[in-house]
Amino acid sequence: MSSEHSPTSRALAALPGRSRNPVGSHVPVAGGLNSVGLSYARELGAETVQVFVANPRGWATPAGSARQDEEFRAACAEESIPAYVHAPYLINFGSHTEATVERSVASLRHSLRRGREIGALGVVVHTGSATGGRERAVALKQVRAHLLPLLDELTHDDDPYLLLESTAGQGASLCSRTWDFGPYFEALDNHPRLGVCLDTCHVFAAGHDLTGPSGMHQTLDLLVDTVGAGRLKLIHANDSKDVVGAHKDRHENIGSGHIGEDPFRALLTHPATEGVPLIIETPGGKEGHAADVERLKKLRDG
Repeated sequence: MSSEHSPTSRALAALPGRSRNPVGSHVPVAGGLNSVGLSYARELGAETVQVFVANPRGWATPAGSARQDEEFRAACAEESIPAYVHAPYLINFGSHTEATVERSVASLRHSLRRGREIGALGVVVHTGSATGGRERAVALKQVRAHLLPLLDELTHDDDPYLLLESTAGQGASLCSRTWDFGPYFEALDNHPRLGVCLDTCHVFAAGHDLTGPSGMHQTLDLLVDTVGAGRLKLIHANDSKDVVGAHKDRHENIGSGHIGEDPFRALLTHPATEGVPLIIETPGGKEGHAADVERLKKLRDG
């Protein structure tokens, strides 16, 4: 029996809240994608997961385990768990250092390949910065030269989307406000395999006030106006330890930071978030993660 028609997947598909917005977490996978990562996810009650497939603070490109890959892919299919990969943090296609750009290409190509091998729907990568005091337009030409070929390599039906995640606006960020996605997408020819991962903490830190009766909906409207409908593929649901516009990437537990609970409730009612999974990357270890997953489910389900 295929997972598409299994009793498990049919039962999950019948849950309207989960169908609209699966809620889950970034999970640790040291020791095994399936044996460690999905076990952790089950303990949280996670309905979707995000993983690293390499050291996030290094350039190594490990091969992975074919057995673990198959077990992870099969379990995610059977339990209807959308999976995502987060590429290493060091990647920066806007760097003025040739070695960094070359390593970025190899690292992201690895994450995309590993994403396909484990059945991931998307690979999240930070949009980077224009280092060396160069103009943003110069850096974006470099992004095009090195990133567009990687997108053109995504020719398999089961290849993941490449999901651009904006930053909190530190330094010479190439993409932090919603409208910054416009030039980035244009540089990459609005490639059909390109999508957005919206981090609520990042966009708040960059200057979008998500609080108030319409703050979240206005920000999502701006994003859709910039990149078009259907490009938002994943949400990193994180509260912020710092005030709006602080340009600091410091995540807080849902409802305990300066964003608060109400904007997350609003997030779950906007047309652009229909069917988009939510991944938390919040502090507190397993207990904190479980509490945040449960809190978002309650906001979603009313």
